[in-house]
Amino acid sequence: MSEQETELREVDDHLDYGLSVVFIGFNPSLKSGEIGHHYANPRNRFWRILEGAGLTPHLYDPSEDRELLKLGYGFTNIVSRPTRGVEDITREEYAKGRLELHAKLKEYRPKVACFVGKGVYTEYSKKSKVNWGFQPEPLIPEMHEFVAPSSSGLVRMSLEEITDIYRHLQTFLSSEIV
Repeated sequence: MSEQETELREVDDHLDYGLSVVFIGFNPSLKSGEIGHHYANPRNRFWRILEGAGLTPHLYDPSEDRELLKLGYGFTNIVSRPTRGVEDITREEYAKGRLELHAKLKEYRPKVACFVGKGVYTEYSKKSKVNWGFQPEPLIPEMHEFVAPSSSGLVRMSLEEITDIYRHLQTFLSSEIV
């Protein structure tokens, strides 16, 4: 663990009962750990994806992440320690995080658990092969599991391709309101 990483703080979960979606990432970036907000790395496309998919009414700034609770959206991670990259997360951290995440989802029971990256979902579910979108056999009954591409700037998919996948989530949520 680098000296910089030991100085960073965990980014608080934003969870509540009755949420439509909880977005679940691998872990906070160094920038998120530095400023204390989710998806704060300037190269991360998360906030643009949400706006582009119609999930938010305007482009939010990472400093406004708590405001999304008002829209019915929460945030957590499978591992809470900020790191430079997912390769810095240990097997032990994943094992502990998997149990903690399952407990959080079971307690708060959002309509949809949205995993921001296939790797996040495979670490949580221990399923080796998954497709984008809603998963056929959720681990917690009566909760939908949605797998979306990572919003990291390192992902080779275009912003439009990623946004199209998130639009399926927006369509589902719109149909639930009716």
